[in-house]
Formats: sequence, C-alpha cells, structure tokens
Amino acid sequence: MTKGTKKKDVALVLSSGGAKGLAHIGAIEELETHGYHISSIAGCSMGALIGGVYAAGKLEEFREWMKTVDKKKMLELTDFSLSLNHLVKGKKIIEAIMEFVPDVSIEDLPIPFCVVATDLKAGKEVLITKGSLFQAIRASISIPSFYEPVQRDDMILVDGGIVNPTPLNRVQRQPEDILVGIDVSGHDYKAQWEEHQNLNYFTVLSRSSSLMIHQNSLLMAEIMKPDIFVGVQMGQYGIFDYDKSEEIIAIGRLKTALAISQYEENARSSTGFLKKLFPFW
Repeated sequence: MTKGTKKKDVALVLSSGGAKGLAHIGAIEELETHGYHISSIAGCSMGALIGGVYAAGKLEEFREWMKTVDKKKMLELTDFSLSLNHLVKGKKIIEAIMEFVPDVSIEDLPIPFCVVATDLKAGKEVLITKGSLFQAIRASISIPSFYEPVQRDDMILVDGGIVNPTPLNRVQRQPEDILVGIDVSGHDYKAQWEEHQNLNYFTVLSRSSSLMIHQNSLLMAEIMKPDIFVGVQMGQYGIFDYDKSEEIIAIGRLKTALAISQYEENARSSTGFLKKLFPFW
C-alpha cells in the first residue's frame, strides 16, 4: 500500500483440512504483504491451529518448526492408543507446539479468536472464545476415530469440520472490515477420480466425507458472500502430508495473491465507475 494509506481490516476465516491447512500460513503472509490487517479470526480444525498460533504471535516460529517435520518426526509425535474410539491420543503434537507457543487464555489474545468444534453428545456446533487456547485447538482438530475426543464440561468435542468447516458466520466483525475465507477442503474431484478409480472401504468413506465437507464450505460461502474467498484445491496432497509444509504454504500464498489481485481490480473498477457517475464526490 502507498504511504499514508490506512490498512484494511480483515475478518479472517480459516477452514479445516489437515496438513492442507498449512496453506493458511501462506494466505496470512500474502494478506500482510498486501497491507491488510487481520483484526479477527475464526478457525476450524487445522484452521483453528494456524489461526491460534498467529493470534499468539508465533506464526513464524511455527513455520520454522514445520520445516523440521519429516516422516520420522511425525511418527515420533504420534502417540498411538489401544482405545476403541480413537487411534491416537493427540497429546504429543500439542505438547511439542506448546514448547514455543505457550498456552494462553483465548480472551487474552490481542485479536478476537473463535474456535469451532463439534459436540458429539448434543450433536451440535460449539464455539469456543474463552479458556485455554490449546485445549480449544485440541478439540477442534480431533478427527473422529483418529484423535481422542476432548472432554469439556458435559461435552465430548471432536473436529469442527463436521458441522462448519469454513465458519464464515462465526468470525467477529467490525465496521468496514472485509470478510476473507480460506477454504482448503476442495479437490479436483474429476481428475482425482480418473487417477484413482479403485473403490474400497477407505476410498468410499474418504471421498464421501470430503465431498460433504467441501459442499458445506461452498454453501456457507454462498450464504455469507465473503469479499474474498480463496478456494485452494490440492488433490496431490493429503491430510497427513505435514512433511511437505513449504510446498503447501507456497500454494496457499499463490492462490491468495491471485484472489487479492482480483478483489482489488474489481474495487478499482467500481470506484472508477462511481467517479464517472458522480464526478463531484
């Protein structure tokens, strides 16, 4: 932005998506490069993790740590369980991140932050805006049957992506801000089908779940009509490809740069049109 120009406030929403959610880092970096000021965040699952780390002022440290994560380290951070309702406890990964991102109360963060989770008992969406940052994140990233659910009060909390994968309706808004959503839930489904046509229990369940989540994200975008909506399709990456962080971050940055350029071009065109209609404004 030119000198003296006020930065535009952004109400930022980050979707679920597992490792693909690392693209949110690139999106945030690109928004800041273009002079946008993130004034509030709502996140779901991996979006909750990235959003929380950013709100705590530790995004750069997290990115550098992710560079050290290879398949061996991923295995070391996977605390397998013999439980019948989950495969992984999920404590090791949170404890590793807390070594450089200390836990804080969400209400003490410098910007409003909302985490979306799902209560299995009540069958409803849960919004967490107070209390332990990492307890909230741990609840929101709890992929059903993979991570251990989180017990909180009288609730059993799992991944927020089940009910609201791109929570555009849950971010705190301010006058004159712009609503920006980053959705990493989608794929090029047709191309993916042509490449992998083998049907088995895993592929049917995985594809069905992915389609439901993506359609929910698109429906929310249609309802809320964000000013900028970045759909980051990454069929070549899976939800556990954490060892490819820099590649995924670069894709997020590129897609966001294109979306910002289109938004700003549309804004300039609208301004020019209004000036022609009302030259004395």
